[in-house]
Amino acid sequence: MDFDSLRRAMADNYEQPEGPGRNARAEQLLVEAEKLDVPLAVIEALGHQLKVYNYSSEKGKMFVPFARLLRMWDEHPEDFDEFEIHSLHWVFKWMSAGMLDQPHVPLASIEKWLGEMERRYRLAGHSERAVRGAEFSVAAHLGDLERAERAYGAWLAADRDAMADCHACELHGQGWWRAVRGADGEALELWAPVLAGEYACAHEPHSVLASSLLPLLRLGRVEEARAHHLRGFRLVRAMESMRGAYADHVEFCALTGNEARALELLAERPAYFTDSGDPRSRLDFLSVVALTMDRLTALGHAGQPVPGPAGRTWTAAELAAYARGEALALAARFDDRNGTPYIGERVRARMDRPPLVGRLPLGVRSAGPAGAGHHRTAPVSAGTSPPEAEAAEPGLEALLAEARRLSALRDPDAVPAWAAVGRAAEGLELEPRDRAEIADHAAMGRGPQGAALFQEAAELYARAGDPGEALAARSRAAHVRALSGGSSEKALAAVAELREQVLALFADGRTQAAQTASVLVSRARTLLHRVDELESAAVDGRPLTGVGPDSEAEAMAAAEEAAVELLEFAEPYAGEDVALASRAAEAYAMLGELAARADDAEGAAGHLRRAVDGFVAAGLPWFAVEYDSRLAAIATHLGDPEAAERATRAALEHGGSHLEPAGHAQLHLRLAETLAATGRFGPAAEHALEAAHWADAADQAATFGAWARHHLGGFLLRLGRWAEAAEILESALPDLTAELHGEGSIVQTRWWLGDCLTELGEHREAAGHWLRAAGIARHWPEQRDHAMLANLAAEALANAGLAAEADQAYVRACGLWRELGDAGALVRALRARAWSAAGREGGLGEARELMAEAVRECEAAAALPPPGAVRPGGGDGGEAAVQAGDEDRGADDGRRMVAELGHTHSQFGDLVARSVPDAAEEGDRAVREAFEEALGHMNRAAAVFASLGETLLGSRTGAELAAGRLETELGLREAATARAHTVLALCERLDGEAAVARRAEAEKLIALAREAG
Repeated sequence: MDFDSLRRAMADNYEQPEGPGRNARAEQLLVEAEKLDVPLAVIEALGHQLKVYNYSSEKGKMFVPFARLLRMWDEHPEDFDEFEIHSLHWVFKWMSAGMLDQPHVPLASIEKWLGEMERRYRLAGHSERAVRGAEFSVAAHLGDLERAERAYGAWLAADRDAMADCHACELHGQGWWRAVRGADGEALELWAPVLAGEYACAHEPHSVLASSLLPLLRLGRVEEARAHHLRGFRLVRAMESMRGAYADHVEFCALTGNEARALELLAERPAYFTDSGDPRSRLDFLSVVALTMDRLTALGHAGQPVPGPAGRTWTAAELAAYARGEALALAARFDDRNGTPYIGERVRARMDRPPLVGRLPLGVRSAGPAGAGHHRTAPVSAGTSPPEAEAAEPGLEALLAEARRLSALRDPDAVPAWAAVGRAAEGLELEPRDRAEIADHAAMGRGPQGAALFQEAAELYARAGDPGEALAARSRAAHVRALSGGSSEKALAAVAELREQVLALFADGRTQAAQTASVLVSRARTLLHRVDELESAAVDGRPLTGVGPDSEAEAMAAAEEAAVELLEFAEPYAGEDVALASRAAEAYAMLGELAARADDAEGAAGHLRRAVDGFVAAGLPWFAVEYDSRLAAIATHLGDPEAAERATRAALEHGGSHLEPAGHAQLHLRLAETLAATGRFGPAAEHALEAAHWADAADQAATFGAWARHHLGGFLLRLGRWAEAAEILESALPDLTAELHGEGSIVQTRWWLGDCLTELGEHREAAGHWLRAAGIARHWPEQRDHAMLANLAAEALANAGLAAEADQAYVRACGLWRELGDAGALVRALRARAWSAAGREGGLGEARELMAEAVRECEAAAALPPPGAVRPGGGDGGEAAVQAGDEDRGADDGRRMVAELGHTHSQFGDLVARSVPDAAEEGDRAVREAFEEALGHMNRAAAVFASLGETLLGSRTGAELAAGRLETELGLREAATARAHTVLALCERLDGEAAVARRAEAEKLIALAREAG
């Protein structure tokens, strides 16, 4: 290996992922350097070793190569070139930080090193800024706050020079200190330029994003904290050297109700538990592991299997004890070295930090311990024993009283309350009435499978002397039998008979209005079910006959009559009785549903609004949720997004704590879609985030949750939040299936992911997603999506430097565009393929052919005369032939293809001109021929753009200026000057920045032509 090969090998190695593999290769390259007998080769190889060690988990290895470098400098400074002299002094700072992070390095050695650093920087003529920054780091580490503040001030006061850290790193350190001192707001102000992208480096904004998480939470800026976690974790995930920042993200999850996500992060980096080359970052990591495991234990998951050090299985409780012990032992080593208790105090405070947010949905899926992060109510404390928990249970009388109270209010919690009564009454003798209510509510909890229990309840009510409630229970039994898969014929006959009986009882004063309404509502519900049956039978081609209405129209009329009867009976009592008020409201809801089936959307909305108002007025808002949701659907159908939004928000409000997680998920996603339809993607993203969270809580992460994440990623994409969108979409992708979500959703998710990754500069990964999406779309009848995806993949592959793969994708895209008859897209793909070919060695000839093909496609599509009919020239007179053709054309498609012809000639000329090497000799014939060819294309481009009038004036002036520069190269100074004046005249018809820029370029061209003369 010669010196050049060694340098290339070191450059290639530095581009590899951080870790032991890269470090081992650096060690091999040092051996190769030593064989060359070239001191500079050894110096560069040692410097390379230092860099890869510093950005890895093996930072402790830095000291040996640095000591050797320093000795070589002291003995033979002439062996160092300017770059290596700078590098040697630069890594002095790494040594200071590296010594602090190694507890076996004595404090006296660190202080001595500070003095040595100061002396050498002074000799080299460097500012004190880096030295004072290193002193600040030492004082802050020791907890010497007074010295740290002095050094901090001196650091900022010293001049910035070549040895100062980059702006991003300095701002990170300054903000970190303000946060340590309790000034979170000041910290975030200092970090703002880094977070905004004004300053960046290899490890920023990675570190700032991680450090900002807790300050943002403490300030209540939780949305920003969530965004910083999603954005920042993507940056540190693959960087082995960023264990401390990684720990910050784990801590953030543990303190925001996202313990399951914290476990997933820990599982991704098993080596972080044991890597010992950087003790300080291991201390950070172990502290956060202990915090996370303590959180899981407090949530009742002490026995949950968790990821931990290799070699054995771990539970949360076991890993909590291990991590705490290891962290405290390591902190003690630092404190022994430092002579202060500062590190130990900070570690204990971190491990014992309480949650900062009870629940902060992140949007990404977390498949962690059951219920972790999704508790709607607090679990029993881990320290509460079963006997104590049992002692806290109320007695049977209290349970009965509470159950009856909830039943009177028609509260959804009445069913579980009666279930508690049933458990408490096991083995006890109860009155028939009590047993009847237990059976009745148990049947309600079983849904369509509760018929037998309703029948049992009816018998017990009869024994208790309540014939009306017995009839009501029998009517409920008949209804659920109809729902449980059988025909509604028998149920209709039963409820008709029960209606007659209960009305007779009511007329005789032997039952109350509530029991009568219960029978009437069961009959109306059963008739509505008959409508459903007939509708399904019509679809399946199996007509229903027998007892009851035989046609859908007859069934709807009967159901409407039953609903009206219920309404007229119950509404007069609505102000006096909660149960009857709810029956009246349900009658309105039935009428609304029947109106919707009859395609009377406005009538349906009116009835449903009355139903909602009735439930809310009765103090039963949770029953209004279903009808709020239907109102939202009707409003969407009628094209009234404002009404749809109001109804969906009302559903969420009315559901409150009674709404199940699945209901929350559905309503939040509906609201998100409604908001997105009116372009409000920010609020839409917030509700899609809630939908994903509630879907996870409902154990629907792989079904409804994936759909919510799909939408959330799309909304974030539209907001330009690329990193967050990518993280969410990547989380959704594994759960999306063609069977459940459709192929289109998978293709769209990968399409969006490609867009995000392109914006993030991850072109190869973007191409992968677009190619996979294209693989699905290639089987679709309509091939436009397939063509677009192939085209996008080709562009991404070209941007990733994969020229051969890009060319294959472009060939595929061109073929598809040709089949689709989209000449404009075909031409653009041919041009892009030409530029890709031009970038390959020896590809210029192919690039010319492709550009020529693009010209032919344009001319054919626009029905233009052959190129010779277009007279080249710099002024307005050169456009006559094309303009005449354009006057005859007129169609939009034709004009677009004329414009594409202009762009193609412009790019063709640019491609030819750029093929001339920078080192080409003036007067070379080949060079002149290339410039003349390029000028011809630019003249054609200018003429074509001129033919389109004002619409492409900016493109025309650009082509004119490019032609003028070529004329200057060819010595045609007068032509170039005339062209520049033409552009100045055209600028009078341009507006804004474009006019300013073109005018400046034209004046520059005039000056250039004058200088050439």
